[in-house]
Amino acid sequence: MSSVGAAFRLVRAGWVLVREGVVAAIPGDQLSGMPKFGWRMARLFTRRRALREGRSDRMAHAVARLGPSYVKLGQFLATRPDVVGNDIALDLALLQDKMRTFPQSAAITAIEASLGRRVSDLYVRLEDPVAAASIAQVHEAEVAYDGVPTKVAVKVIRPGVRKRFHHDLESYFLAARLQEKYIPSSRRLRPVEVTETLAQTTKIEMDLRLEGAALSELGENTKADPGFRVPAVDWERTGRDVLTMEWVDGIKMNDIAGLAEAGHDLKAIAANLIQSFLRHTLRDGFFHADMHPGNLFVEADGTIVAVDLGIAGRLGKKERRFLAEILYGFITRNYLRVAEVHFEAGYVPHKHDVAAFAQAIRAIGEPIHGQPAETISMAKLLTLLFEVTELFDMQTRPELVLLQKTMVVVEGVARTLDPAFNMWKTAEPVVGDWIRSNLGPRGMLDDAREGVGALVSLARQAPDLAARAERLSREIDLMAEHGLRFDEATAKAIGKAEARHTRSGRVALWVIALTLIFIAWKLI
Repeated sequence: MSSVGAAFRLVRAGWVLVREGVVAAIPGDQLSGMPKFGWRMARLFTRRRALREGRSDRMAHAVARLGPSYVKLGQFLATRPDVVGNDIALDLALLQDKMRTFPQSAAITAIEASLGRRVSDLYVRLEDPVAAASIAQVHEAEVAYDGVPTKVAVKVIRPGVRKRFHHDLESYFLAARLQEKYIPSSRRLRPVEVTETLAQTTKIEMDLRLEGAALSELGENTKADPGFRVPAVDWERTGRDVLTMEWVDGIKMNDIAGLAEAGHDLKAIAANLIQSFLRHTLRDGFFHADMHPGNLFVEADGTIVAVDLGIAGRLGKKERRFLAEILYGFITRNYLRVAEVHFEAGYVPHKHDVAAFAQAIRAIGEPIHGQPAETISMAKLLTLLFEVTELFDMQTRPELVLLQKTMVVVEGVARTLDPAFNMWKTAEPVVGDWIRSNLGPRGMLDDAREGVGALVSLARQAPDLAARAERLSREIDLMAEHGLRFDEATAKAIGKAEARHTRSGRVALWVIALTLIFIAWKLI
């Protein structure tokens, strides 16, 4: 029955997308056959109001009708331009995660259930909500620390949001499976895997202890950094459904007039923002992945405070080296080195020619060096780079796509503060310092130390590895002699799983078809 319910919810979502003109906004002139017929039918059923609006406005109206999980879906897909395309990704990035507040009584119930204590014992006062998003809302509150009243921010999970997301995720998985099964050309985008990533992301976001841990980690990484910090977490008053943290008094970074009126140096703030982001990415391998201006405050002394760390990105040492050498290679016009890094990192298969790949990268880099430095966009450069690498069979790297999306947003914020912002001049000190520290003699010593440590660990595991190899050899000999066999329980489980997927797919298609016939009959 869950498949039937997921199918009905999927049909309703499709109908809302059609009525609000989202489907009609897709460039249909490039389609052919049934997809083009479906696009034309969608235009017939689109509201007249929607036809006069832009694509981003249509999407905003559609997700407002569909609910919070679709807001989160849109924001997630904005991080995957490789799936939805750059234009649609930019429109989705404009979706505002603003929802109606829920009653304070429901917030009090959630706090007390999560922390096991009465609100009156936890807070001196708890005010009405000051902001609400798809997953949680924020209250102003006051806590007595050693008898001193201190203002705090209390983030509380929206009631019933987990159940709602669970039901909508069933619909997303159904759509992804149908897409993979009936649209072969979409399989390279791995829609089921993309949906699994969304499911994991939302699970993390809906456990506020994990957001608190992310704030704590970023706070430790940046405690010695000038001009950047994150709010401190009150762990005594933090649980699965509630996060209590330091209240931030500052001006939001999207209030340009307010920043200027307060006497802030906008150019210095723009440079500090980019350098802080690159420092977190290259030095720590851990960065705030939702740095839109609504999540950034500027305090009276010019310090940037980043809030709402529900989405964070991580880069391993290999990925950080990859990023730094790419940026430095473009700065120094060493395109061959940029190409070699792709091959060394294993991103481009070795069947391709390094020189040919370097030629493709030169086609990106040379036009950039012919422009004034303040007009060159690092985010656009990475976008072009990923487009070129597709021609050389580079597989999608989710962590790099998230980095690209965040860099697009951060660079955009910097340019609103300083229209003549020089990305390369600002980035060079951070990137250059990382290159010298990690790829010079000191970096080689660190790599050698790590290599020795890995060899010691391998030596310690040698007896266990030998025993495993012996068991594996015996299993392979038995397999060669008798063939690969399943036990009875495994064979039955495989049969049941296959029957269930086939049945659910058929039921979903019948439900969708009957619902569309019903809708068409009602309209006629």
